[in-house]
Amino acid sequence: MVGTFYRSPAPDEPPFVEIGDVARRGQTVCIIEAMKLMNELEAEINGEIVEILVENGEPIEFGQTLIRINPSN
Repeated sequence: MVGTFYRSPAPDEPPFVEIGDVARRGQTVCIIEAMKLMNELEAEINGEIVEILVENGEPIEFGQTLIRINPSN
């Protein structure tokens, strides 16, 4: 296990992104907690969020795909 996947900055906050949202490069899309450190992951490309492959609070592995984005211009 590398860390834990979180969709929002806090339990009572809305998720960073939802399916159908358009993410911009550099936009935070989730948080990974690893060794008690919270690491914000940013979108690497512009595009529509088409799939979120991990449940909130689920452990994740190195190299695991977390979110699929359909690229746009």
